[in-house]
Amino acid sequence: MNRIKVVSELAELVPILRAVDTDVRREVFKEVSNDWRTANQVQEKYGTEGVEALHFFEKLKLVETKWQTSASASPEKAYHAFYGSFHINASAPVQEMSDILSVAMMPEPKYKKLEERLCKSVGEEGKFAGDLADELAVSQTMLRALVKRSSRLDFRGHRVQKFED
Repeated sequence: MNRIKVVSELAELVPILRAVDTDVRREVFKEVSNDWRTANQVQEKYGTEGVEALHFFEKLKLVETKWQTSASASPEKAYHAFYGSFHINASAPVQEMSDILSVAMMPEPKYKKLEERLCKSVGEEGKFAGDLADELAVSQTMLRALVKRSSRLDFRGHRVQKFED
C-alpha cells in the first residue's frame, strides 16, 4: 500500500526536513523504506545514531512497527516507512515561513540548548503552549517548529509534554 502524507501545517515541514538531515538518517530512512528493519540490524550497520534515527522517525510517525521473531526466537520490534510519498500543500506569511525554516536549519548545538530549556520549562506535567511561547519570547509558529523538531517533546492538544515511547 502506498500511503501519502499530506502536509498542510507548516510546522510539519521541520520534522520531514530533519528526518534526512544527516547521512545516517538518510540511509536508515532509505533502508526502512525498502524493507522491515529491526533496531539490532540498524545498530549493527549504523551504530547508536541509527537507532536514534529510528526513534525519531517513530516519534514523527514516519515509520510503522511490528513485532517479529528473530533468529534467536525472541521477538524484536521491526520498523518500516509508513508513507511512500509526501504531498505538501501549504501557504503562509513570510514571517511564519522564516520561523519554520530557521528552526529546520538551526545548527544542532544551538537547537540542543533551546530544547534543553524547553524540557526544563515543560517539566513532568507539561505546559500550555501559549505560556511556553510567551516565556521563550517566540511566536506560536516557531514554538510548534521547535517541538516538532524535538525527539524529546510532543504536543498533546495545546500542551507541550515530554514524548513517551
